[in-house]
Amino acid sequence: MNLLANAIDALEKSNQGCSFEEIKANYNSITITTSLENNLVKIAIADNGQGMREQVKSKIFDHLFTTKAVGKGTGLGLAIARQIVEETHGGKLSFNSVLGEGTEFIIEIPV
Repeated sequence: MNLLANAIDALEKSNQGCSFEEIKANYNSITITTSLENNLVKIAIADNGQGMREQVKSKIFDHLFTTKAVGKGTGLGLAIARQIVEETHGGKLSFNSVLGEGTEFIIEIPV
């Protein structure tokens, strides 16, 4: 749920300062895909928001790191999500992000 909430927040942020016509022409989307590959359940959550700068990418899973405004984010969500996926389920939480194109988080959990 945290990954989905973050995707929604990213899209809202990408709409700031845009007119209705601009938003309509460059509509927001979140795509969720699931698959079974090499005995791994794979869930990918992708948005077409602004993507992340390199300095954000390097800290994205750090405890208490947030890009959100004061009072909006705690910096716990992605750190906890990674802990749950990797330590509790023996899986992997990774991401791909291209500045100006969006971000995709990938959850892989052994069957």
